[in-house]
Amino acid sequence: MKKIYAVFLLTIGFAVSIYAQNDPKAKKILDGVSAKLNTLKGVSANFAYTTKDRKNELQGSVKGLINIKGEQYYIKQGSTEIFCNGAKTWNYNGENEVTVTDVDKDDTKTLTPQKLLSNFYDKDFTYTLVSSAGNYHEIKMIPSDQRKNFKQVNVFVDKTKNLITKARVIDKSDNIIEFTLSNIKTNAVIADNKFVFDPSKHPGVEVISE
Repeated sequence: MKKIYAVFLLTIGFAVSIYAQNDPKAKKILDGVSAKLNTLKGVSANFAYTTKDRKNELQGSVKGLINIKGEQYYIKQGSTEIFCNGAKTWNYNGENEVTVTDVDKDDTKTLTPQKLLSNFYDKDFTYTLVSSAGNYHEIKMIPSDQRKNFKQVNVFVDKTKNLITKARVIDKSDNIIEFTLSNIKTNAVIADNKFVFDPSKHPGVEVISE
């Protein structure tokens, strides 16, 4: 579940000097994505990702759905769910336990949907426009903080939607996670209670606060 959290959170994220200059063409594209996200009242989409090892052999695949509204988000994959109302996050294992944590907006190790609604990339990454061929802008992003659990992310900005709809993540073991969004609805009407775990709907579930 934590892998799902880390991966999506790259979408809607080497030893590199923090003083490195970012590509202005890439910045213009990312600024456009950020500006559009800030105008959307609600987003819903399906997601899928595959994991491959360093030999490019498939290790597994996962499908699920995501809802975003401002700083709130909801992720479901199988019976497991993540709820976030912008202040607290509930990680439900789909069986008998939910872990509650406070949202740390200053966390430097993880990209969250909240960060995707801001200019997170200027603070946390060095980035370069790789290609604008075809239907996508491909941007390579290198984290300036080596404590992150991945070392490179290539994001693909759909030219028509002006949104990041694909990403390729290389972790520190050289595993590759490829992520895609589909059936994206940018005018979704989502109630606020969608982003809060409701114990009454999950009787017998143990709530663990961290």
